[in-house]
Amino acid sequence: MSELQSQIVNLKSKIQHGLIVSCQAPQNSPLAKPEIIAAFALTAQLNGAVGVRIDAPENIRQVKQLIRIPIIGIYKIVSDQSDVYITPTFDSAAKVARAGADIIAIDATFRPRPQNENLAEIVEKIHLELKLPVMADVATFKEAQNAEKIGCDFIGTTLSGYTSETKHLVEPDFMLVKKLTTLATPIICEGRLRKPENVSEAFANGAFAVVVGNAITGTDWLVREFAQAAPKRVSQQIST
Repeated sequence: MSELQSQIVNLKSKIQHGLIVSCQAPQNSPLAKPEIIAAFALTAQLNGAVGVRIDAPENIRQVKQLIRIPIIGIYKIVSDQSDVYITPTFDSAAKVARAGADIIAIDATFRPRPQNENLAEIVEKIHLELKLPVMADVATFKEAQNAEKIGCDFIGTTLSGYTSETKHLVEPDFMLVKKLTTLATPIICEGRLRKPENVSEAFANGAFAVVVGNAITGTDWLVREFAQAAPKRVSQQIST
């Protein structure tokens, strides 16, 4: 067994049947500071999470110093060149690796990538050069099939509901989770899980692990949701 294969087996044993917390904050939020993201991550660990999903090298570095559970690292880069923004290039994956991520998550949809990079080549280079496993963020079954074919180690339903083909979806895509369990690759359910019952349902449909973000660490989103229910609320744009 290669070092990478051994790593993957170890990571699987750590996250299987567990909750992964996505600890992120919008760019213009007062919470978008590495020390605050790290505090979210440590809180997740102390309260039973088996892993965290962290955006951006500076946040990953800070989190790595505080926690012992696995880090799924991403690097969101928005550009006019492409709709792909979750770790869109090999260079962005390399920065995530250097920051200390244990798994690199990348957009694995069929959409064109910045600089016309090839998805299969990125996955191969992450394995060979960075020696890390890859989580494929997909929106559809066909994208998941392709992700498995090119060697991705985990498949997440992260982008279901966020692409032109799937934007009509407003609830967690448990049908996709169930369908993906026909593949050999472990399936991580992510996207619009807003209550504990959603987590139970994801596992009932065959999820290997589950990621929850906004419902736990999305303070900005949560305040807006609750404020909408109040007769009076302060309307002000946050500036940085």
